[in-house]
Amino acid sequence: MDFQDFLQIVPHFSTVNLPGEVAQNIMVPRERLEKMKTIDVELIKPKTAAVLMLFYPKGGITHLVLIVRNSYEGVHSSQIAFPGGKYEKEDLNLEKTALRETHEEIGVHPEKIEVLKAFTKLYIPPSNFMVYPFLGICKEEISFYPDPSEVAGIIELPLCTFLSDAISIHTKMKTSYASEIEIPAFKIEEHIVWGATAMMLSELKETLKFVLAKR
Repeated sequence: MDFQDFLQIVPHFSTVNLPGEVAQNIMVPRERLEKMKTIDVELIKPKTAAVLMLFYPKGGITHLVLIVRNSYEGVHSSQIAFPGGKYEKEDLNLEKTALRETHEEIGVHPEKIEVLKAFTKLYIPPSNFMVYPFLGICKEEISFYPDPSEVAGIIELPLCTFLSDAISIHTKMKTSYASEIEIPAFKIEEHIVWGATAMMLSELKETLKFVLAKR
């Protein structure tokens, strides 16, 4: 989609009702749904994090940025994610967390980003984080400067590819709660995107489809 056309739908995001867990759960395997029934999130008191779902123009075409996390000893090693991270005391709010972490991880300055909307929070059991996604746009082309200590690669996903049903797949995966199960996922380039990132992408995708249908 042409970025100027995308800008025409931006005002609609402020009033749209988010589909929330209904959309997130499109990308959830049955085993995770069953596990979540046994978890009292309020009792666990999870850590807090925020991520940014950032759209921007590249060659005049609307793109969404994702990152490939570095390989490390941890549950999210080498996974595909949105730029973002843990809330710090100096952050005024979670929106500032998402902007700060985006700047640190991929080098996009907060002043270049307009935050449009907070999306539905999501609990991640393996790392015990409650993650708050924010939708944002940058109206100019971006030069990315990934932090090599955290980011192994950048994925620039065209909006038209993201909206295509062709990227939705089912595959078998070893997870934190099952040795090998069939899971819903997105296949983006050579990457399999699943879990929390896929759930956030699903809500974003369903919201975009609704907004575009109203044009």
